Amino acid sequence: MKILRLVATLSAVLMLGSLTLQPASADSVPAGIAKMPFIMEQPSPLSVDATVAVIKANVEKMGPWTVNGVKPLHQSIKKHGGPDVRPVYLLEICNPMHAGAMLQDDKDMWASVMMPCTVSVYEKSDGKAYIGFMNARMVGMMFGGKIAEVMSGPVAEAQDKFLNVGK
Repeated sequence: MKILRLVATLSAVLMLGSLTLQPASADSVPAGIAKMPFIMEQPSPLSVDATVAVIKANVEKMGPWTVNGVKPLHQSIKKHGGPDVRPVYLLEICNPMHAGAMLQDDKDMWASVMMPCTVSVYEKSDGKAYIGFMNARMVGMMFGGKIAEVMSGPVAEAQDKFLNVGK
């Protein structure tokens, strides 16, 4: 079993390494298409602030999902001496039942680095809002076990709903 886990981990590392060696240029990948298989981006028909508000409202309707916080990353960058950047908000979204299920076994505790699920809403130079998020289905499939069961199933299904900001 340990050998299978080692092989799976090495395969994932090699796959990730090969993906990062040839990153897609922002111009070569149309909006709404995966930048990498496990990181997605979709345009929003709304403003940044309205997109954040709709995602928050969608999450709050789906109890026990919660928005643990909305962090204005652009403000933090500026506050700590960084340059002015366009608006970027990080929404920390969690479902305590799913998080708890994934953290029951010592062997899965590492998955806490993905918790809470972070969704970003940002403005690009075209003045439009975009949503960046982890592809829960892909992440779950990469790791298997309880993580696959939770991430590829109920988390991915909920993500589809709370990221629906209208067309």
